[in-house]
Amino acid sequence: MRCKISKQTLYRLFPSKSDLFLAVVAAHRQMMLALPRPDAEDDDPASVLQTIFMIDITEEQDAERQAFVHIVMREGGQFPEIAEILRREGIDRSRQMLADWLKQQDTRGRLVIDNPLSHARILMDMMFGAMGRPKHEFPDHAERRRHLERCITVYLNGTKAA
Repeated sequence: MRCKISKQTLYRLFPSKSDLFLAVVAAHRQMMLALPRPDAEDDDPASVLQTIFMIDITEEQDAERQAFVHIVMREGGQFPEIAEILRREGIDRSRQMLADWLKQQDTRGRLVIDNPLSHARILMDMMFGAMGRPKHEFPDHAERRRHLERCITVYLNGTKAA
């Protein structure tokens, strides 16, 4: 893949590797979570969580997402400043956006969320832990999706409003 700009332009736009990485992480954040959500969205929480975590993506899209995660993890392991950008602009910002959505669901009486940031961490750990499993742990893409649906069900059963 080529970006069709000169190196001079690239260095003018992104003076350092950190600047470039920051732009890449920001641009790919929505590859990981479909957030923020529209304020007027009224679908049931299970459907919205399936959308947020994009459990219906194709195998090709999933492979692209996994490749991106591997690249940023590798780069983050080699360069502490990049690891900090990944944590701050990728993981922490995504977690806060999910926490904001969870808090909104609590305010609307759809879920019971006592600590939105903690709940966002739990939910992301469940979902991304399952997504990051080696392909051989699921017989096929459909079984992986069913597993992710079960993760959402387990989470929602623990947070549903009375």
